[in-house]
Amino acid sequence: MFRRLMISAALVGTLFATAAAYAEQFALVGDYEIHYSAVNSSFLTPEVAQANNLQRSANRGLVNVSVRERQEDGSTRAVNASVQGHVSGLTGVQESLSFRTVHDGDATYHIAPFTMREDEGMRFELSVRYDRNAAPEPVNFIQRFYIDR
Repeated sequence: MFRRLMISAALVGTLFATAAAYAEQFALVGDYEIHYSAVNSSFLTPEVAQANNLQRSANRGLVNVSVRERQEDGSTRAVNASVQGHVSGLTGVQESLSFRTVHDGDATYHIAPFTMREDEGMRFELSVRYDRNAAPEPVNFIQRFYIDR
């Protein structure tokens, strides 16, 4: 159990550090921050990928979404969310994203693997529901990937 927690923490740390390498990407909706990033799965260590049943490959990516609610004291807290969506390239062919949730201490991440297309802008169209009583929030972004061979 302890090893699983350590590997989960390593996954979260890897995703967070990689997301920080890009400009801070988040949408602010009321008191909620919807953070998002997409990375090449080869950034994950083999141990982390295996423990979280993720495929490491030069042409596989991982999209990560987390939702945080801003508190009155200025801090934020993780919020469980439902995330759905798809990714498409220039051809318009859509790949559905199958998100699963990873909990790590006070953090909650929603991750989904996808197939990367080299040197092609990939359009991510997500629907994030962080409040059962509100409509899902659309989160869309385009990112280009270069595949190391």
